[in-house]
Amino acid sequence: MRTALCEQFGIDYPIFAFTPSEHVAAAVSRAGGLGVLGCVRFNEAEELEKTLSWLDDNTDGKPYGVDIVMPMKVPTEGTSVDLGAMVPEAHKRFVDDTLRRLGVPPLAEGEGREGVLGWLHSVARSHLDVALNHRPVLIANALGSPPKDVIDKCHEHGVQVAALAGAAKHALNHVANGVDIIVAQGHEAGGHTGEIASMVLTPDIVDAVGPDVPVLGAGGIGSGRQVAASLALGAQGVWTGSIWLGTTEYQNLQGSPGWTEAFTRATSADTVRTRIYTGKPARLLKTKWTEAWAEEGAPEPLPMPLQNLLVAEAHNRITASGDPDVISMPIGQIVGRMNEVRPVADVMADLVAEYDATVARLASL
Repeated sequence: MRTALCEQFGIDYPIFAFTPSEHVAAAVSRAGGLGVLGCVRFNEAEELEKTLSWLDDNTDGKPYGVDIVMPMKVPTEGTSVDLGAMVPEAHKRFVDDTLRRLGVPPLAEGEGREGVLGWLHSVARSHLDVALNHRPVLIANALGSPPKDVIDKCHEHGVQVAALAGAAKHALNHVANGVDIIVAQGHEAGGHTGEIASMVLTPDIVDAVGPDVPVLGAGGIGSGRQVAASLALGAQGVWTGSIWLGTTEYQNLQGSPGWTEAFTRATSADTVRTRIYTGKPARLLKTKWTEAWAEEGAPEPLPMPLQNLLVAEAHNRITASGDPDVISMPIGQIVGRMNEVRPVADVMADLVAEYDATVARLASL
């Protein structure tokens, strides 16, 4: 399982693993893939600095990447206007009433009440500045092309830039902006995702951008067969995310028994694409929390980043409660194959072994 991206990044397998856990990212890189740390959870530059220093020391010299979230800037960000004041009181009442109805207890005084500031454009820029003081080989932006000056800054540091795309026209815009690698994120994927399924999207984007721009297939990839399918569609590698939520190393970040029960019992039909998590369409695990937002009379989700400011404390309360019927988590349709918690090294070994078996089977036909 080797493509040109393996030589480019100094990795054994073209398996890119997005994860909010530095433990998972390090384990993937040590196992021959490219672990990509999601930075949106870091509110303080000092916390990210400490985490990337840990990655520097715990990847055995292997490469890793960093994923930032640089959304469209809210016009009032960085001014004296309070973003929190832009959240309607009716939305706040709905969230409070829903949590009460679902039996989600409040947090201890002063615990976990802050929002995830990584959704703000200004904070994402601070994440970039911190990252470039370390040794990532890739900066990915979860919401498409970052601004041109950001791309140029990465290139000045010898760092490649990747951007997610849900349609061929988006991919072409990314390339025109200077993005190096396109992540073709299919409809099945967890988190922010578009309308087109991977089987159609990947070859659409590969054909649109041409042979000189590497494409990573994303969405619905949790086995070696699916890796082989993505490469067969023209991708030079795969971008994976959801499967790493079911690893032993991820428990170092999450550690919730309720979360483990929720994903191990879920089927591929137990996800929903909704704007309630960030304000942009994202695929989440289907629970009583997501169903409440779909009921008649529920308010429309707010635009990013206001929706996150609205639900941040609610998500912290839900996570702390450990209730698998309510848990709120971005995850793709591949959750139906995540039936047990396993070490990252075992997941990587199975991906590679099944890929090899699949290619051999096809060669024998």
